[in-house]
Amino acid sequence: MFSKKGNSFPVGRDTLTDTEFAQVISSALKVEFGSARNSAKIIMQWTGVSQRTAKNWLSGANSPNGVHLILLARESNAVLKAMMLLAERPEMSLGASLFSLRRLLTETMAALDQVI
Repeated sequence: MFSKKGNSFPVGRDTLTDTEFAQVISSALKVEFGSARNSAKIIMQWTGVSQRTAKNWLSGANSPNGVHLILLARESNAVLKAMMLLAERPEMSLGASLFSLRRLLTETMAALDQVI
């Protein structure tokens, strides 16, 4: 139990609302999937949520809870990068960017191998 005397705990520099958080995760998922039509189904497979929940995350109407956010970050480098930027740890987001770049290069090389 804290006493009523003395200093209070410092309040964070910036506060993030639930709506803003939902929009950031929505944007990250849109970056991850682009215009893919099956993005909700992929999110369902990754997290075990219902289709309605996945669509709400994609639209920014709701945001994932802690467990689901971790499950998304396991699979999506864009979500992981967004989390690191929200945590004001941009240096940590570089690793997620490098993984995304590596995946893109691998896909490009595979496409080139099919053409040649």
